[in-house]
Amino acid sequence: MKELRPPPKQMHRPSRSRPEIYTAVYRPESEMRRPLQLFNRMWQDLLASRELAWQLLKRDISAQYRQSFLGYAWAIIPPIVTAAGFTFASNAKVLNVGTTDLPYPAYVMFSTVLWQTFSEAITLPMRNMAQSKMLLAKINFPREALILSSMGQVFFNFAIKLILIVGMFLWFGMPVAASVILAPVALVHLVLFGIMFGTLLAPLSALYKDFAKGVPLLIGMWLFLTPVVYPVPSGEGLFGFFVKLNPVTPLLVTTRELATTGVLSDPQGFWWASLVALVGLMFAWLLYRLAMPYAIERMSS
Repeated sequence: MKELRPPPKQMHRPSRSRPEIYTAVYRPESEMRRPLQLFNRMWQDLLASRELAWQLLKRDISAQYRQSFLGYAWAIIPPIVTAAGFTFASNAKVLNVGTTDLPYPAYVMFSTVLWQTFSEAITLPMRNMAQSKMLLAKINFPREALILSSMGQVFFNFAIKLILIVGMFLWFGMPVAASVILAPVALVHLVLFGIMFGTLLAPLSALYKDFAKGVPLLIGMWLFLTPVVYPVPSGEGLFGFFVKLNPVTPLLVTTRELATTGVLSDPQGFWWASLVALVGLMFAWLLYRLAMPYAIERMSS
């Protein structure tokens, strides 16, 4: 008979304590800690973004006038309609704008073209940024390409409007001043001033739709403080003070005067506004560079 023995006691090894699990959160180091390297990378990315900016420019121009019966004519219709409306109101004595150095229809048409170019320099970077959300979230590319593409689109639209300006000179028999060769320089400064605001607002407009809806309202209010449909006020009233304080006033007026009369009414104000545009654009570019990683992170989440 087999002897029954109790089962052997199991040996329990002392359990080892589990290692603690640490969670490491990595955040991008601020690029402002090494400003020289930051500016060097900004310049290198600006150069590297030229080819991509060209491809984006062709895409945006094609999309802008796609499925449109009038096509490129939409670039010149707003100045014509605006000039016709204000000329009718002026001839009917409903609107008293004073004396202009050009025939009033030509004055309004030319000024409206310049104002429309300035407003596009603000809104196009915002619109292109909002349309490129998916591209920004999935592909790493130089973000400066979006700004360069917007700037190219502004000048392309102005090239179409230039046909209207040439026709205006021929229709009204206006002489062409020798200073017209300097008008593109003043125009570039006007566009850069608008691009400065567009670059500042582009990351915010991609995150919040309020900017896309509110900025056109502010541009409309800004129009009333800019001598587009009236000459620069000569009085010392409060309205004239704000019109002359407006930095767009000397940029737009100087561009118009260089292309028509050749007599500059406020050259000092033009150079001050140009300095603000150039310095402000560099500052806006820096903020755009620092803000884009955080904006893309919010768009991707």
